[in-house]
Amino acid sequence: MSYTPRERVLAAMDLQKPDRVPLMCQFSIGSMMQQLKPSPAEFWYDGELFAMGLVELCKRFNFDGILVSLHGHSPDWREKVISFKELEEGRQELTFDDCKELHTWTDLPMVKYFNKPLPKSIDDIDIQRDVPGVIDYIPVSQGLYFKIDQRHPFDIFLRLREMVGQRYSIHGEITSPFDYLLDLLGYEQGLISLILNPDKCKEILQKFTDGICSLAEEMCKYDIDAVKVSSPFAGMGFISPEHYQEFVLPYESQFIRKIREWGKHAYIHTCGHIDDRLELMQQSGASGLECLDPEPVGNVDLKNAFDRIGDKMFIKGNIDSINSLLYADDAKAEEDVLRIIETGKKGSGFILSTACSIAPMVSADRLQMLSKLVERAGLYEY
Repeated sequence: MSYTPRERVLAAMDLQKPDRVPLMCQFSIGSMMQQLKPSPAEFWYDGELFAMGLVELCKRFNFDGILVSLHGHSPDWREKVISFKELEEGRQELTFDDCKELHTWTDLPMVKYFNKPLPKSIDDIDIQRDVPGVIDYIPVSQGLYFKIDQRHPFDIFLRLREMVGQRYSIHGEITSPFDYLLDLLGYEQGLISLILNPDKCKEILQKFTDGICSLAEEMCKYDIDAVKVSSPFAGMGFISPEHYQEFVLPYESQFIRKIREWGKHAYIHTCGHIDDRLELMQQSGASGLECLDPEPVGNVDLKNAFDRIGDKMFIKGNIDSINSLLYADDAKAEEDVLRIIETGKKGSGFILSTACSIAPMVSADRLQMLSKLVERAGLYEY
């Protein structure tokens, strides 16, 4: 039986085996820039250009699905720009009222704020005033935010379906309340506050969760198949399993339940070392897990993960984007990917992917290699 790319991804998320292993990697902004070489600032802010780029890369590298990492692009973004300078090819500088941004082909934008206040201590946080009731921004990275235009929060999903029809699986993305907490307080003070003021941390987490639940439900009204839960700071490098169970699991479970009630899949993306909490993550009710970084970036053995949770959750991963795709020679790169395909094929539901985002400098040839190998070695036998 022949499957469309969308049907292939849906079957894997339903813990079924389609005609072959689906292929769907997440592009980092840097990798998109390297492959497309667009006007970097316009690509970041213009929803039409961003959607076109997602579709172009999906087709170019024969992926089965598209992850929308940014949504809520404002069609009026240029009206807020005070100056737009072309510095050199692939480098642009934008000035706004409160900051200056450097956009390049190499990575995420770099932001310099003019008078940004320091994060408040948790004792000084007024939950009613300082914690938003409506989630209108994405905390992309430390100091870097993507504003969600409340008039156009999900236009990109409509545009993508217009462009690809029903052929490809489209996934949205939301960010964990734990990330919003760390962004609000600063990473160091946020982690310390879990110990010194856990009750107030939980109040803040719940207010963020309420807003994210609303955002997730609205997103699920669109023609998407899944929502990725971005939760990069919930691994062993940041918090213990006990703190995960106390400060992450109860809150992510709330909007994961909402997503599942809408008939959509939800999968958790946590980077790095997570071997000690796979079963806890499964308790969230999520359909699947993403990343499962292998050593040395993480500590997850793919076969062991399938043995432990593979009958309950689909697994999306776990190619090391740095050591297998960027730095390895051709023979080792191919060997690593083939080993992952063979292991994944033995599980119930598997999507071949880089563990985390594709590193910016991974070549087009290496990305083309993935589709060639999955076509050759990823076929299921019936």
